[in-house]
Amino acid sequence: MTTFDDRESAFENKFAHDEEMKFKAEARANKKLAEWAGAILGKSEAEMETYVVEVIKSDFEEAGHEDVLRKVTADLGDKSDADTVRAQRAECLAQAKEELMGEA
Repeated sequence: MTTFDDRESAFENKFAHDEEMKFKAEARANKKLAEWAGAILGKSEAEMETYVVEVIKSDFEEAGHEDVLRKVTADLGDKSDADTVRAQRAECLAQAKEELMGEA
């Protein structure tokens, strides 16, 4: 194997690792956002588990996280606005990334 092949393999491995970490951070952020919204909605522990799954599933409707934001904003109704939900998701993502870095 040449040096070029080694570098190419290392780059591919890093890319795969980075994408996996990004996926995990996004999923964790969605869970945190669902827990935040569920608390505002007054969900019980059992209802919260179901709600978290619903929010995570909503992320598969389209690329990006706008589908999650729409769902949570709609679920909260007049209890929160879209800007607050968006800000909370950004905070959840930052927390998720920090947690993942701490686990590494």
